[in-house]
Amino acid sequence: MAGHRQSKKRRYVTWAVAGAAVVAGGGIAAQTSMAATTWPAQKTFTGRAFDTCTAPSLSAMKAWHTGYYGAAAVYVGGKNRGCAQPNLTASWVKSVNTLGWKLIPIYVGAQPPCQTGSSPEKLSASTAVSLGATDAKDAVAKAAALGMKAGSPVYLDMEPYDITNKGCNDAVLAYVRSFTKTLRAKTYRGGYYGFSSSSAKAVATASNKTDLPGNLWYALWDQKDTTTTDWPWGAAQFTDHSRGHQYMVNSKETRGGVTLTVDRDAWDAPVAIVG
Repeated sequence: MAGHRQSKKRRYVTWAVAGAAVVAGGGIAAQTSMAATTWPAQKTFTGRAFDTCTAPSLSAMKAWHTGYYGAAAVYVGGKNRGCAQPNLTASWVKSVNTLGWKLIPIYVGAQPPCQTGSSPEKLSASTAVSLGATDAKDAVAKAAALGMKAGSPVYLDMEPYDITNKGCNDAVLAYVRSFTKTLRAKTYRGGYYGFSSSSAKAVATASNKTDLPGNLWYALWDQKDTTTTDWPWGAAQFTDHSRGHQYMVNSKETRGGVTLTVDRDAWDAPVAIVG
């Protein structure tokens, strides 16, 4: 995700080493019953979105509101969030929402114990469940403080790792389940960002779907603006507006006279409820 912890080159190498081949998974990604009695209606956006490490200034967001992109992903928190966010305030969220932008909250939580490189926060088999709950509570607090209301999704960012390492993968899934279960208990929807060759694949192909997130944002840098034709798993998985696809990275673009370097996303999934 936009260099929040490692450069795009580094991430591409990691992704390539993990293996680009994807085996289609069977079954439906079960969205287990949500804990809250009454849920706000899901706010869905379908169209083009972008993500970038630091939330752009309000003036940049005004300039970029040309109709090409309709949503922007923002890093709301997490100990592994690598970029400062001087612009990301409740006032900014309210203003860009008024402009018509839809927002996609990302939380950079604990990373796998077998992941290459160092992270300020890593999970382990013994801490996965407790850390997942703690991080989810923090994610909700951070999103709420920005004006993203109950019913909003939070997309947990999990970078590439060796999913063939069973102990590591089991620990990651335990963390993800705990994070998602805690989100739902606080009336926030579970989302997940990962790589189609590794971290997203682990969730999509898990045999036990209990407490796994119901919305999947997969990184597959094939430059195809779609959430369907290159969907790597079973067609019945993550349906009903539950998919995002990061299809291009490091795209330097000028819109309204303002140049930004962004990642491009095809979006058909929940976005934050603001206002």
